Amino acid sequence: MAVKVLVVDDSSFFRRRVSEILELDSDIKVIDFAVNGKEAVEKAAQLKPDVITMDVEMPVLDGISAVKQIMASNPTPILMFSSLTREGASATLDALDAGALDFLPKKFEDIARNSEEAIKSLQNKVKEIGRRRLPRFVSPFATRQASKPATSQELDSNTSISQPDRTFQRAAPVSGSSASLKASGKKYQVVAIGTSTGGPVALQTILTQLPSNFPHPILLIQHMPAAFTPAFASRLNSLCKIRVKEAQQGDRLEPGVAYLAPGGQQMMVEARGSSKTLRVFEDDSPRITYKPSVDVTFASAAKAYHGDVLAIVLTGMGADGRDGARMLKQVGATIWAQDEKTCVVYGMPQAVANAGLASEHIALPEVAARLNKEVGC
Repeated sequence: MAVKVLVVDDSSFFRRRVSEILELDSDIKVIDFAVNGKEAVEKAAQLKPDVITMDVEMPVLDGISAVKQIMASNPTPILMFSSLTREGASATLDALDAGALDFLPKKFEDIARNSEEAIKSLQNKVKEIGRRRLPRFVSPFATRQASKPATSQELDSNTSISQPDRTFQRAAPVSGSSASLKASGKKYQVVAIGTSTGGPVALQTILTQLPSNFPHPILLIQHMPAAFTPAFASRLNSLCKIRVKEAQQGDRLEPGVAYLAPGGQQMMVEARGSSKTLRVFEDDSPRITYKPSVDVTFASAAKAYHGDVLAIVLTGMGADGRDGARMLKQVGATIWAQDEKTCVVYGMPQAVANAGLASEHIALPEVAARLNKEVGC
């Protein structure tokens, strides 16, 4: 059955372009268009699409406000289109925080190395998020909304954002869940986390629950454009007790600091005597699809730290992280994977799980507690 898509944009040219690209795939059907956020909210309720593609900047009601209202009243997987600017990055992160599942650059030439690859990327993202049930955990946005009074704008809107968020329902505790497991007693020197689609919310969910005295450095590899990683690192740093920064060439790894791999570059760990530093560099290799790549960072961690690594693979499309996890496993490192039910896209964790590399499969709401227990926090 074809994935039904509502395309939302105030540009008739862009609406037509997106529609033409999507309908090149017989598994996708564009069922209607909306020219502003208000119309998107109304048509989401009327048409019940499987996926909504949404522009950020629109008249009448902007994309972020539209996402908030749709996720409060008619939860639907939403893919944002964004400009690759500092303002565009900030607005897109706001939209993800509000409940959108993923984003793509509005200039299709920024998606991939050629037009055919860009077309496939858009089609695959729409099909992946359209065929997945929305994750059953509490989003950071929903949590904050519940703890603060609604603004006058929200109260005046047709759908109050302060209503219960039906999209993200915390799963009931299960007997024998990973959070109840005892720490393994293994000693670590670093934690490495790789993710893609759904990763910004997943990382925020985990990192905001770590204490300021977290005993190890943390390596973060999130598939994200170069224009977005500075804003994302800054946002995480403002929300977390640990320090979060965009990684820079020569950074010395320190406990309680998370280093986010810069978009468009690779991040590797290098051993310099007893200390470990980061190598951040441009990578023009056609053999490596992702920049940053989870495989590249994991492989370097295996060489620098051997088995003293706790690696976690979170939600994301594709299989990036599997080969790096295999190298880590071979030197005695520990690998965890996010479970299927709480993934936006169960691709990367599934690849690791199917390869028999993960020792635990953990629901997203339990990862931070399990991690804190494992490292002795």
